[in-house]
Amino acid sequence: MTSTLFILQIGLAIVITILVLLQKSSSIGLGAYSGSNESLFGAKGPMGFLAKVTFILGFAFIVNTLTLAYLYTKESNRSVADDLTTQTNTTIPASMPQTPLAPTAPAAPLAK
Repeated sequence: MTSTLFILQIGLAIVITILVLLQKSSSIGLGAYSGSNESLFGAKGPMGFLAKVTFILGFAFIVNTLTLAYLYTKESNRSVADDLTTQTNTTIPASMPQTPLAPTAPAAPLAK
């Protein structure tokens, strides 16, 4: 299921990119090549139609993204930290030798 939605996500991204590039902008963009097809989309030209299709596909892209996020988090409800184990290889001996924690002061010299 997730692989199908992932392929759909890639296809939606490509189609939205193409539709955005086909729309006219201040520098015309790739919309300059759609001059002969204006009668196909109505009196206003393709801009109203392309804007509606872009909006619908953008909405489908967002819904697909949220669905993929939900499915991936549902599949992997474990964290990487769950797999970590703490190992201690140190052993405490039964009887520790009594060593002073602080160094002792040297003895005073003997008087002659």
